[in-house]
Amino acid sequence: MKRGVFVTGTDTGVGKTLAACALIHALADRGIGVMPMKPVAAGAQVHAGGWANEDTIALLRAAGRDESRSVDANPILLREPMAPHIAAARERRAITLDPILAAFSRLAAPGDFMVVEGVGGFRVPLSDSLDTVDLAQALALPVVLVVGLRLGCLNHALLTAGAIRLAGLPLAGWIANGIDPGMAVADENVDALRERIDAPLLGRLPHMPQPLAPALARHLDVATLLGESRA
Repeated sequence: MKRGVFVTGTDTGVGKTLAACALIHALADRGIGVMPMKPVAAGAQVHAGGWANEDTIALLRAAGRDESRSVDANPILLREPMAPHIAAARERRAITLDPILAAFSRLAAPGDFMVVEGVGGFRVPLSDSLDTVDLAQALALPVVLVVGLRLGCLNHALLTAGAIRLAGLPLAGWIANGIDPGMAVADENVDALRERIDAPLLGRLPHMPQPLAPALARHLDVATLLGESRA
């Protein structure tokens, strides 16, 4: 049986990678072996003599994994930081599920808890006939939704939660991420979402000028992701 979660966001720029890294640390603090994955990434930098995506490297470091595993952890790496289907077209490449699922199988084989981070929001085109909903469905993992607390997050969060349910995927929980320290009535927004999203709030990450995932991990409760009752 596959163990893990698919981490998605209400939009790009909501702190999805930071939340995923915090989630990895929270799981590791419980003694859980975690293997991260970023199936599709747009935006590459020179790293260790080759090319890598900085989010993928951050995920591997959070899990204490060898950065040389970035090839499987990130099987689809696109050079330019833009919508992946456009970046792929500019490279004359086609994004397909086969290499992603093969890499996922290799990474998941030891039985570690998989933390798979999507790209952008929940429904991002990958090709003319494929998007990230198809990817999430193919991986068949419960979904964790990262909500960036800023003006407009209620609409974005509720639409995304509805799309996840419509895709036939379980919503394992959601994380409220304080990306805007000046957001008015942030507490009331979180309360509104708690009343309307039929999934547990796994935690609320406070805004940090220089965010540190290990510190933020203390704000997450991962019990339900492990099939345990919450304290």
